[in-house]
Amino acid sequence: MSSTTTTHPGRRLLMMLLILAMGFGALAYGAASGRTSLTPGLALDLEGGTQIILTPTTSDGSEITNEDVDQAIEIIRQRVDATGVAEAQISRQGGQNIVVSLPGTPSEETLELVRTSAVLYFRPVLRIIQGSAAQIATAQNEYVASAQASAQASVPATQDPAAAATQDPAAAATQDPAAVPTELSTVTPEQVATTSADLNGDGTISPDPLAATSEDSSSDSWISEQLIYDAYMTDCTSQEALAGQAQDPTKAVISCAKDGSGTVYLLGPADIAGTDIETATSGLETTSQGQTTNNWVVSVEFNDKGTAQFAEVSKRLLSYRDAAAAASTSTTGATSTDAQKAQFAIVLDGLTIMSSGFNSSVTAPITDGRVQISGGFNQASANTLANQLSFGSLPLTFTVQSEQQISATLGTEQLRNGLLAGLVGFALIIVYLAWQYRGLSVVAVASLVIAAATTYLAIALLSWTMGYRLSLAGVAGLIIAIGITVDSFIIYFERVRDEVRLGRTLVVAVDEGWKHARQTIIVSDAVNLVAAVVLYYLAVGGVQGFAFTLGVTTVVDLAVIVLFTHPLMVWILRLRFFGEGHRLSGLDPEHLGARSASTYGKGREAAISAVAGSLARRKAEDRRRAGADPGEPGEDGLDAEDRRRAGADPGEPGEDGLDAEDLEDVEHVEHDETPTRSQAQSDSSTPSGKDGEDR
Repeated sequence: MSSTTTTHPGRRLLMMLLILAMGFGALAYGAASGRTSLTPGLALDLEGGTQIILTPTTSDGSEITNEDVDQAIEIIRQRVDATGVAEAQISRQGGQNIVVSLPGTPSEETLELVRTSAVLYFRPVLRIIQGSAAQIATAQNEYVASAQASAQASVPATQDPAAAATQDPAAAATQDPAAVPTELSTVTPEQVATTSADLNGDGTISPDPLAATSEDSSSDSWISEQLIYDAYMTDCTSQEALAGQAQDPTKAVISCAKDGSGTVYLLGPADIAGTDIETATSGLETTSQGQTTNNWVVSVEFNDKGTAQFAEVSKRLLSYRDAAAAASTSTTGATSTDAQKAQFAIVLDGLTIMSSGFNSSVTAPITDGRVQISGGFNQASANTLANQLSFGSLPLTFTVQSEQQISATLGTEQLRNGLLAGLVGFALIIVYLAWQYRGLSVVAVASLVIAAATTYLAIALLSWTMGYRLSLAGVAGLIIAIGITVDSFIIYFERVRDEVRLGRTLVVAVDEGWKHARQTIIVSDAVNLVAAVVLYYLAVGGVQGFAFTLGVTTVVDLAVIVLFTHPLMVWILRLRFFGEGHRLSGLDPEHLGARSASTYGKGREAAISAVAGSLARRKAEDRRRAGADPGEPGEDGLDAEDRRRAGADPGEPGEDGLDAEDLEDVEHVEHDETPTRSQAQSDSSTPSGKDGEDR
C-alpha cells in the first residue's frame, strides 16, 4: 500500500477558488472603471464592425506589384491584429485595393493605424526646442503683466519724507538693479522666433546652411536660421501638427513629439529606415547577471543592412556624447547642442515617437545589430513602441476609398444556437455521468462548472488585455473543450475503479488511480495543446481564433483536473457516503467486483469466513443427494467420513471449523472465484449441480 499523496486537499481547492475570485474581481473592477465589459467581445461574424477600403499609391509613381500589396496586407494585419485573436479580416479586392474589416467599434488609434502609410525612420537629432515661440511669448507676457501688477502694488500712495530721509544709503547702494526692471514690455511670437534663430546677431534670418557641406547627417550644415525660425513658429500642440505627414528622408525636417507635449525637434536626414528592422519586442529588462528588473524595455534587432548602418550611427552619436561630457568638465566649453546631437529620434509619419541616446554602459559602437531601448516605459507603452517598430513601414501609401459600418455576417441567432448546442451537450454529459458513475457525477459536474467559469473568465480577461474576440469558430472550440474535460474525468474515474477492483481501500485507490491517470491526462492535453499551437501559427483569421480558444481551454482543463477534481475526490472520501463505498456512490467495491472484502474496511478474515461457510454447506448438500450418511458434522459442517475420504487426519478442526484441505479449497476459491456478497447468498440457497457431480 502507498500512502496518501494529497494530504491537504482543502488547500488546493481553496487556491482554485481564490484564483477565480481574484480573476472575477479584476474583471468587475475593469467593468466598473469603464475599461472593459463583463462579457467578452464578439467577432465580425457575430457583432459586425467597421470596414475600410484602401487604394494604394506610390510616391514616385512606379508600378505597384503584387508583392507590394501582399506585404502591405501583412503589415496592416500585424498592426491591427498582431496576436491573431482580434478576428480582424484583411483581404485584397479587385487586384490592388485592400479591404480591412475590424470588429466592434475600433478606437480612433486603431483606425489611424489602418489609414496612414506610417513610414518609420531613425533620424539624428540636431536641435530640441521645448515649446514653440507662441508658448514662450505667452509665458513672457504673463510674467510681464504679473510683474507690472506687483510693481504697482508695491508703490504706496503717499511716502513719509522722514522715512525717505532716514533710509540707509548703503542699503540703497547695494540694491540689485535687476531686481526692479526698469523697462517692461510684451513680445510677439515672431520676435521670440527671430531672437532665437538669429544666431549671428545680424538682425536677419538667413536661409543659408549654418556650416559647410558635410556628409555627417548630424552636422549643422543641414539646417539654417530659417529652419530654426520655422521650428520655433511651429505649434506642436495643434491638431494639424499632430496629424503627421510624409517627409523627405534625404533632408532635415521639423518634427513634433507624438505625445502632444509640444516639444519640437529639428532632425537630420534619415539614417535607417523602418524596413531595416528585423524584430522588435517588449519585456522586462534583464541585467548582465541574468536578473530580471521591473523596468520595461524594447529590444530591437536590425537586418544586415540596418546593422551596418546602426554601427555608423552609434559611432557618430557616441563621439558627440563624449564631446559633451568633456565640455562639461573643461573651461573651454563646447557647443550647447553636443548633448542633443548625441541622440537619435524614431519618427513615424513625421511625428517623433521618442528620442534616445546611449547610456554610460555603452563604450563602443554597436556592431551586432541588437539594441535595447529603455526610459520610463510601462508595459503598455513598451508594447506600443515595439509594435510601431515592428510594423511601422509600409511599402505604399494609401488613400481611404470608403469607410462604413457593416452588420454581422451571422448574428445573434447563430450565437444563440451555438450556445444552445453547448448546453444540450452539457446536459447529455451530466445524464451519462450520473448513469455511469452515480455519486461521482457530483465531482464531475462540479469540475465542469469550475472549468466553465474559468474558461469564461480567461476569455473575458483576454478580450480586455489583448483584444480577443469570440467568433462562431471560437464557440465551436468551447464546445469541443467540454469533451476534452469530460475525457479527463473518465480516465481518472476509471483508473480509480480499477484500483478498487484490485482490492485496494478507497483512500489508496484514489491516490494510486491519480498517479496512473495523471500521466495519461497530461499526455492527452499536451497533444491537444501542440495541435492548437501548430494550427495557430499556420492559420490566419477565424481558424487562428479557433486554435487559440482550443489552446486556452486545454490549459484550463489541466488546471482544473489538478487543482480541483483530484483534491475534491480526496476530500469527499471523508464523507461517509463515499468513504464507506455506498452502493450509489459510484465507488461500491461489491458492484465493481473487488477481489478482497478488505476494500470495505472489515478485514480479510470476514471474507474467508463467508467463503468457507458456503463451501462447507455445498459439500454437505452433495453428500445428502448421493444418499450417503453425512454423520454428525463438526463445527465446520464436515464429519469424520469427509475427512477420511480426503485421506487426511480428521483431527480437530481449527477455529474456523476447517482442516488443512478445506483451507486450501477456501484459498483457491478466494483467489480465483472470489464471490461477492450477492454471489455468496446465491450459492447458499441454490447449490450448483455441476459442483455436486464433481464432488
